[in-house]
Amino acid sequence: MVDTLFVSLQVLLAVLGVYQFTLSLFGIYRKKDQKQFEPQKSFAVLVAAHNEEAVVGALVDNLKKLQYPKELYDVFVICDNCTDGTADIVREHGANACERHNPHQRGKGYAIEWMLKNLWDMPRQYDAVIMLDADNLVSPDFLSEMNNELCSGARVIQGYIDTKNPHDSWITAAYGVTYWYCNRLWQLSRRNLNMANFLGGTGMCFESKLLQELGWGATSLVEDLEFTARCVKNGVNPVFSYTARVYDEKPITFKASARQRLRWMQGHFTVSRRFFFPLLWQSIKERNLAKFDMALYTVTVYTVLLTFLLTMFLWVDAAFFNGPNVATFYQFLPPWVAIVSLGATCAAFILALVLEGVRSWRIYASLITFPIFLLSWWPITFYAFFTQNNKVWSHTEHTRVVRLEEVQGK
Repeated sequence: MVDTLFVSLQVLLAVLGVYQFTLSLFGIYRKKDQKQFEPQKSFAVLVAAHNEEAVVGALVDNLKKLQYPKELYDVFVICDNCTDGTADIVREHGANACERHNPHQRGKGYAIEWMLKNLWDMPRQYDAVIMLDADNLVSPDFLSEMNNELCSGARVIQGYIDTKNPHDSWITAAYGVTYWYCNRLWQLSRRNLNMANFLGGTGMCFESKLLQELGWGATSLVEDLEFTARCVKNGVNPVFSYTARVYDEKPITFKASARQRLRWMQGHFTVSRRFFFPLLWQSIKERNLAKFDMALYTVTVYTVLLTFLLTMFLWVDAAFFNGPNVATFYQFLPPWVAIVSLGATCAAFILALVLEGVRSWRIYASLITFPIFLLSWWPITFYAFFTQNNKVWSHTEHTRVVRLEEVQGK
């Protein structure tokens, strides 16, 4: 009985792995026939900020220099429960500082919901809403590319999230590798297959009419994943813009990274409980691959947890009980299958770096420590499972001022 259960779970994980790997192959090719439109869409650019006086000025300056008609966009910085000079700096740099004080509802999801309510009451109405974080920078053509997507019929768009500081530490390098891989072999592959893309928390664009129809309502610890699931559930597939770049600052230390990723996993468990079965049922009923894929994505946190538990069981069994004392999936397969699987996984990350034009030898050298970063997801997810009811937002402090010209080379 134990052997059957153990092998069945391993087979399930292997099937999911093969599914994701197969999809990733469709990201190797990049289409270059994006239709260009004259600037016509107006944008409200919302910047979520909590005590970001060190970096918010650089972003506002960056946004003022975008290659898009100035009369077609306005910048609103949500100074959420700030106790520093964020609002003053925003005003000094010529943007709108919108101050919010509500210590009982902390976090970006609540701040965005508050800002949207105020936005809908303003005399000027905008065609679309852009959402950024205060530590970001965006490419000069960011709004032009979002305009192209909106004019092509997209209603929700995720830009290409790049890393602003990949050379700061082995942790930031690991984030860089992860995001280059995900952009190319997760996001682009789904774009090529006309499936739903996943929102990443920043660099997002929403049609105003859609936000008013659905409401924001995404106040979990992972508001991006929550809203993605709601969109797909309602038949709206977010699309990925490969050319609209947003540069995001990543945590430098392992401790800060672990705290951030713990929040992500805690929120992921919440979204999984709410959306997995409804999306799975709809996907079967409607024969909708996008909804099926989204259902699988929401439950990824459980597959990580299950992989960790099965692996730990085998390690403990081998270390203390002269195992293996249970059957394993791989014992029924030729030895080369495990080797090929591991090699294909490693090759996928290297391929993503090559396809994305990464030239820095330091990034390729960081692949030596990259497995440590990947394995660290296991205990973080395990701890998140037991603390998933924690709803307290943990703020990631940003202190480095980086200009766009410093980050546009890899």
